[in-house]
Amino acid sequence: MPSWLNIFVIMKYEEAIQKLETIARNMENGEMGVDELAENITEAKKLISFCRAQLTEVDEKIEKILSALE
Repeated sequence: MPSWLNIFVIMKYEEAIQKLETIARNMENGEMGVDELAENITEAKKLISFCRAQLTEVDEKIEKILSALE
């Protein structure tokens, strides 16, 4: 697991999605300044990577379960 994912170890996928939705909503509404925008884009990038890793892990687990049923 990449070291930056350690930040999200206690976070669940659903929580990460909620944070991404909040960041996107704030960006759409123009509710942040340039500095805050840069910080939020950086956080969003990390959250997206975390979510992708979670989905990949779950997909692999499902594939193992399904292949065991065959």
